[in-house]
Amino acid sequence: MASADLREELDCSICLSTYTDPVMLRCGHNFCRVCIGRVLDTQDESGVYSCPECREEFQQRPALMRNFALCKIVKNFRQTDQHQEKIPGICCTYCVDSPVPAVRSCLLCEASLCDKHLRVHSKSPEHVLSDPSTSLEKRKCSVHKKILEYYCTEDAACICVSCSLIGKHKGHKMESLDEVSGKKKKKLRNVLRKLITKREKTEERVRSLEERRRKAQEKAAGEAERVTALCTDIRRRVDDLEKKVLSEISRQEKEESLPLSALIHQLEIKKDELSRKMRHIEELCNMTDPLTVLQEPDTGDLCDPEEEGGDEDTGGHDKQPHDGDDLDVAEISHTLHTLCEVISGIRSGIYVEGPADILLDVTTAGNNLLISDDLKTATWLRKKKKRPETAERFQDSPQVMSRRGFTSGQHYWDVESRRSEWWSVGICYPSIDRRGWLSLIGDNNKSWGLRRYDNNQYSVSHDSKEIWLPDKISSDGVRIYLDYEAGQLSFYELCDPIRHLHTFTATFSEPLHALLNVCNNSLTIKKT
Repeated sequence: MASADLREELDCSICLSTYTDPVMLRCGHNFCRVCIGRVLDTQDESGVYSCPECREEFQQRPALMRNFALCKIVKNFRQTDQHQEKIPGICCTYCVDSPVPAVRSCLLCEASLCDKHLRVHSKSPEHVLSDPSTSLEKRKCSVHKKILEYYCTEDAACICVSCSLIGKHKGHKMESLDEVSGKKKKKLRNVLRKLITKREKTEERVRSLEERRRKAQEKAAGEAERVTALCTDIRRRVDDLEKKVLSEISRQEKEESLPLSALIHQLEIKKDELSRKMRHIEELCNMTDPLTVLQEPDTGDLCDPEEEGGDEDTGGHDKQPHDGDDLDVAEISHTLHTLCEVISGIRSGIYVEGPADILLDVTTAGNNLLISDDLKTATWLRKKKKRPETAERFQDSPQVMSRRGFTSGQHYWDVESRRSEWWSVGICYPSIDRRGWLSLIGDNNKSWGLRRYDNNQYSVSHDSKEIWLPDKISSDGVRIYLDYEAGQLSFYELCDPIRHLHTFTATFSEPLHALLNVCNNSLTIKKT
């Protein structure tokens, strides 16, 4: 009813059809542009113009203003109308005067029924009713034109009574459609439950990933805040250092300038005095009267300057001022070194989420080593174990490699010594020799290592080139940091704050494995 009223509101009062390009007069009434144009054309002869709806008169031919809002409404209404025409509802077969929606369909009659005709329809069992459908013929057997009532399990087909008695399905096992439908629904419900379970697992996975993403974002925000704070502190330290150095330079400049200024002032006074004496002597030399020259008193003022004790008069002008001490750069060096350590700490902390999970490979362990059950600790044994000699095992050195090799990315792991004895830690290629003393960490071109000696001296080595570290290491732990793409291997002392020891730079060409060398003690890779 509302749709019909709306349709009437969208009809032009001239052509009585839905508006086409609606325009509006000053009085507010709307018409099709063509319709009102024709009316105004007929009114041109009389010179009197009026609205066909309200009869309001205009002295001149009224301008036509397009009604954009009404255009939009008409356009939407027509699209809705076209959509409804494309998808018509199922109407009653017997209501021929006007379409009435059907509520049920009779399979026997192959007809759709409205409420009115359903009340008078036959109630006999052969008149099977179903939901309204336009494809009633699909509910009947294509051969016998009877209602499909059974399901042939052998041929997996819906059949009628005649098919089961005289047709090609005679003698086959049959079940009712309701029974087969119930079984299929049961299977579908099982499938549905499995799908629901999978969906719940998927949703849980999504929630887990979202939680990981949230934590990653929070961690990134925390790292960004930490880096910002560190950089702010670095800038503050640099500014303080700059002010301190500039202040020291200014102090030393003043310290040296003041005595020099005093000496220059004294020399200027003496220069003026000497100039006065020179002018007086020149005047005497230029006099023509000998009496005047001889009568001039022979005072010390006219003595030869070279005979005077100049040092006493000038306060020792030949004496050089004391040279200032050289600028103390020790503080500058210390601060810059600290900044480098801070920056190294930032780098090793940002790009690596956590320590790598390192497990020792027993098949590579030398016969003097005992590997713990958790594959984290290597302990030196006085009595050698009898292990099979294989190409993977270190035969002449108490060394063991990690199972895992790194071919990319940034990784770090921490190693702890139980007692302060001789040991080495580092990395190596899997192609490292497993026999002879040249297989030790750092004594070949396929390994890089940090070595501790019994006298608490430390060195780093690669390809038998050893570099001694100047500082002692007080802690029992070291960190190995690897940046494969950058070609960097760094060692750190695990103290507070962590201290950088040395960085190797190389172009890595093979997978890199962690490598431990133990003697008279044990080394443990800290658990993640």
